[in-house]
Amino acid sequence: MLNFDFTEEQLMIRQAARDFAERELLPDVLERDEKGILATRQIKLLGELGFFGLMVDPKYSGVGMDTIAYILAIEEISRIDASVAVLMSVHNSLVNNPIEQFGTDAQKEQYLPKMATGENLGAFLLSEPEAGSDATMQRTQAIDMGDHYLVNGTKNWISNASCADIYLLIAQTNPEKRNKGINAIIVEKDTPGITLGPHEDKMGMRSSDTHSVMFMDVKVPKENRLGEDGEGFKIAMKILNSGRIGIASQALGIAMGAFDRAVQYARERKAFGKEIGHHQAIAFKISDMAVKIETAQLLLLKAGWLKDNHKEYTIAAAMAKQYCADIAMEVTTQAVQIHGGYGYVKEYHVERLMREAKLTQIYEGTSEIQKIIISRAILNE
Repeated sequence: MLNFDFTEEQLMIRQAARDFAERELLPDVLERDEKGILATRQIKLLGELGFFGLMVDPKYSGVGMDTIAYILAIEEISRIDASVAVLMSVHNSLVNNPIEQFGTDAQKEQYLPKMATGENLGAFLLSEPEAGSDATMQRTQAIDMGDHYLVNGTKNWISNASCADIYLLIAQTNPEKRNKGINAIIVEKDTPGITLGPHEDKMGMRSSDTHSVMFMDVKVPKENRLGEDGEGFKIAMKILNSGRIGIASQALGIAMGAFDRAVQYARERKAFGKEIGHHQAIAFKISDMAVKIETAQLLLLKAGWLKDNHKEYTIAAAMAKQYCADIAMEVTTQAVQIHGGYGYVKEYHVERLMREAKLTQIYEGTSEIQKIIISRAILNE
C-alpha cells in the first residue's frame, strides 16, 4: 500500500540536500552556467556528505537509503542547479546501481567503495552518433580477444565524461546476434587509447560535463564484463528504468524551482495597483502549475515505491519520466511568462531553468520513447 508519509531519514536527506543547494550551489550557479564551468568544489563536498552513495549498501561504504530518499535529494539539488543533479543521477542510477545489481563480488569490492564516497565518479556510455533512441544499433565494438576485450568506437553526449574515473560501457561483441551480442563492461578512464572530444556547448545544463568519448584499440580485462556474455543490452534497459526515475526527479526539481520563483515574483511585483498574483490571469497560472507539479510528484513517488518494494516499475518509471519532463517544460515556460521582461533576463534564473527543462524531454529516452514504452505495455497486455 502506498504511504505518502516520509520517514525521518528521508526528510533528513531532503533537508541536507536543500541546505547544500542553497548554501553551496546558488551563489555561483549563474556564472557556472554562463561559462560552462564544472562545480568541482561542490562535487567534492557532495561526495563527503554521502550523496554519491545514497543507495549503495553500507558494507561498500554507501548510505544505504531507499529510492524515495534519492528522489527527494535529486529534486532539491535540481531546484537550484540541475547540472550538478545530472552528475548525481548518472553516477548513482547508471553506474553504482548496475555494478551493485549485476556485478560480481570482486567487482563490487573493487569499485563500489570509492564510488560511494565520491572518490571515483562514474559515467554511462550508451549513446552513439547512430544509436540514440534505437540503442540496438551499437557500432562501438568490444572484440573478444580471449583474456580481454579490444574496444574501438565513439560514444556521444556522455555526461561526466571528463570528471568520471569509471565508465560503464555498452558495446557490441557479436554483431550477428544484434542486441543479444551486446555487453556491459566496466572501463577505467585512464586506460590507454581513450580520448575525449571537446566540451559540448549546450543550450542548457551548461556546467554539466558532456563530451564524446573515443576508443582506439582499448584493452579491457574480460573480468570487467557485467553479467554473462550477451546480457549487456538487457542490463542497459534495466539500468535505464532506474535512470528514468532520476531524470524524472531532476525534471520535477527544475519545475519546483521555477514555481518557487514564480510565486515569489507574483507576490512582490505590482501592476494596476495590486500584486500581480491577485490578477486572475496570473493566479490561474499559479494554480495550474501547482496542480501539475503535485500530479507529477505522485507519479514519481509511485515509481520509487514500486522499485523499493521490488515490484515491476518499468511503466511507472516511463510515465513519471515523460510526465515530469513535459511538466518541467510547461511550468518553466509559464514562470518566464509570469516574470514578463524580467523572465528573459539571466539574473532571475527562470530562463536558465527553462533551458535546463528541455533536456529532460530528450535524454535517457525522449518523451516519445516513453510513450512507446507505455503504449506497448498497455496494448500487449
